[in-house]
Amino acid sequence: MSATPGGSVRSVGRGGSPLGGAVGFTGVLDETEATPDVAAPAAATECFRDLGLEPVVQRLTVGREEYDLLPLFARIPPCASAVAYRQEICRDLERVEVRRAVDAFAQGMRAVREQLLRSQKLRNLRQAASWHLEAAGAYAATVTALAADLERADPRSRGLRALVDYLRNHLAGTGFREFARETSSLRHDLNEVTYSLFVRGSRITVAPFRRATEVRTYAAQLFDRFRSGDVTDPPVHYRERDPEMNHIEAQILEIVVRFQPELFARLSRYPHERPEFRDPVLVRFDREVEFYLAYLDLLVSLRAAGLEFCYPEVQDSPPEIYAEHTFDVALADRQVRERGTVVVNDFRLTGPERLFVVTGPNRGGKTTFARAFGQVHALGRLGLPVPGARTQIPWCDAIYTHFGREEHPEDLRGRLHDELDRFHEILARATERSLLVVNEGFASTTVSDGLLLGRRILDRALAKGTRGVYVTFLDELSTIGPSVVSMVATVSPADPTVRTYRVVRQPAEGRAYAVALAEKYGISYERLRPSRSG
Repeated sequence: MSATPGGSVRSVGRGGSPLGGAVGFTGVLDETEATPDVAAPAAATECFRDLGLEPVVQRLTVGREEYDLLPLFARIPPCASAVAYRQEICRDLERVEVRRAVDAFAQGMRAVREQLLRSQKLRNLRQAASWHLEAAGAYAATVTALAADLERADPRSRGLRALVDYLRNHLAGTGFREFARETSSLRHDLNEVTYSLFVRGSRITVAPFRRATEVRTYAAQLFDRFRSGDVTDPPVHYRERDPEMNHIEAQILEIVVRFQPELFARLSRYPHERPEFRDPVLVRFDREVEFYLAYLDLLVSLRAAGLEFCYPEVQDSPPEIYAEHTFDVALADRQVRERGTVVVNDFRLTGPERLFVVTGPNRGGKTTFARAFGQVHALGRLGLPVPGARTQIPWCDAIYTHFGREEHPEDLRGRLHDELDRFHEILARATERSLLVVNEGFASTTVSDGLLLGRRILDRALAKGTRGVYVTFLDELSTIGPSVVSMVATVSPADPTVRTYRVVRQPAEGRAYAVALAEKYGISYERLRPSRSG
């Protein structure tokens, strides 16, 4: 079993539990069988980096480092129906009552981990056993509360309803009931332990506790003479102390143990008899549900700024793909924090259309559009809400990206050679279910070479049926056939030097921009050509 918060958990088989449990709930990321963590393939890592999603994922995992969420973004649902399974769960977690139940569970499980960690660090074995027992008690209470809270919340998703059934059967099982009874009984008995301390100078005497009535009577008589009317207790400020007992406390404890040796023998045996009491299925749920919660927390500020997110309709073979009012999540996150403006765009591919070719002026929003296009598919296939008002996308078996890289002096092959190798590898693997996102391919070549190579790349992708977007400065690539749709990053009609950052579906008109710019700055052919004398 994979690493989980609080340390490794003994594996007892699929759906099993060290305390007994019902089979049927595998997790909130997988519908049929729990998937172990896998290292993200190079293509997936490159995809997240090129699409600008790396800083987004890093930001949403801040404060959640204990859950090791990064590998979960490499666990891609195997089909459209598996994506729908995740979407249902994510929708449920947006409901206040469900979110409240899960947050309380996460807080309880975090306390359990802290108590177990403390018990492992303490030198005094009896004190360590006591913290282990407290962790077990906190765990039993946390799991019981989750079962009751989720029952009341009445989740609608298949995943969380299966969790409710699992919890119901788990808590009713002999294993958990015996664990809870034993833990509660031992904690109760220890809480009933009493003793008396007599302090005279530097001498401390430990003795069995005197009857409470005698002590209360003695204390009342002792302090009654100091009372003069109602007394208001002054505020008391407590400072958290070192959990490790000092040598005096340890000696007192050893004497108290002599009063009830059988009880403290039970305490000493407890960590050995129940070294791991946490159910691995629930430990996995505790980690996996944070995958959703972290992302939903990230969306709070973006939604508050008026940006829309939706659950895309994901199909294996949709008749068309589209997104309305979509945007680059990473850029939007930065713009909202800096109180900037976020520009939204639409896209649509229908019928035989497979590829967007995006042209327009430099720094006009072409790369941002390409990233937004890729992000919709990357986040959508993870089962998460995507930027946009309404979206329909295909399930992708892979997302391949090709963005410009810096040349390194030690690389003797050159940029063009490197680009050709990368494209060869991508097109060898791509299928009709793959997505291709290319930004300024072959920008370092001549125009003629760029046209030749760009056309061959697009032809190969179209022959495989691959969908995608190709950003280029070469207008001619946008007219190679009916499967290619021209998208243009627009400028202000009144001033071609002003970018709108809107990318619209229209024929490429780069030359028109060049003429307008030349006219604006007085460098057009008409202005510069030599005047002819009569």
